[in-house]
Amino acid sequence: MFRQLALLLFSFATASAAAQARPAPFTSDRISVEVHGAGRDVVLIPGLSSSPRVWDDTIAAIPGYRYHVVHVSGFDGRPAGANATGPLLVPVAEEIARYIGAAHLRRPAIVGHSMGGSWALLVAGRHPQLAGKVMVVDMLPFLGAMFGGPGATPDTIRPIAERIRQGIATSGGDARRRQVEQTIASMVRTEGLRPVVVAQSLASDPVVSGQGMYDVIVSDLRPELANIHVPLTVLYVLPAGAPVTPEQMDQFYRLSYAGAPQAVLKRIPDSYHFIMFDQPDVFRRELRAFLAR
Repeated sequence: MFRQLALLLFSFATASAAAQARPAPFTSDRISVEVHGAGRDVVLIPGLSSSPRVWDDTIAAIPGYRYHVVHVSGFDGRPAGANATGPLLVPVAEEIARYIGAAHLRRPAIVGHSMGGSWALLVAGRHPQLAGKVMVVDMLPFLGAMFGGPGATPDTIRPIAERIRQGIATSGGDARRRQVEQTIASMVRTEGLRPVVVAQSLASDPVVSGQGMYDVIVSDLRPELANIHVPLTVLYVLPAGAPVTPEQMDQFYRLSYAGAPQAVLKRIPDSYHFIMFDQPDVFRRELRAFLAR
């Protein structure tokens, strides 16, 4: 009897110790995270007004990894939470960094599309111990230069960014739908996939989306590049209707990422902004090679 009692007490103690060692579920009023698969850890971050669903086909096509897919509050139907007011870019990056620590991920690969690429750069630049490697999909470290030219600074570009923020935040009804459809038509070359992206954008909080656009325009992340010493791959495109040649775009990206000499820059032809949609085979090949490095 005493032996049975001792075993019972031991089992209770073991279970209690295991419960204490088990990390508490991650909660955040700025992001949520879905986990899919098993293997080495990969953090996937969608872009402005986008859904975790933009990564579904990629995850299915490249098994063998444990994918942590971020959903930013205020995007694609998720309540805005703390993202309803104030800056978006830096606070969300800090929450992604907090998740990596709380989930005990050991130097995961971080892949970000569009604004997700900005978040990836911020996490890797401000928390160098967290990232194992980074892939940025069609995003510059200072988007403001696309609006104000090579001499642009956050201060000089701010009036333009404020007008854009106001326009997105206050749009509604049919006018908003038309604007979103026009914007997505320039971002997704594959016409059959445009309605999905349009729906995600329309399901996003316009105030949060407007703030996100403002943040990426006025935030110069080029100084952060000096803190990123892990492998960095940047995939990019020649935007639809851009008044520059492919060679000029190549040069612009080389100059923009000069602060990270290890960066591998690759322009993807015949694609708009959503490379994973317009050139899925090429994108998956590049991602496989990146993850295998």
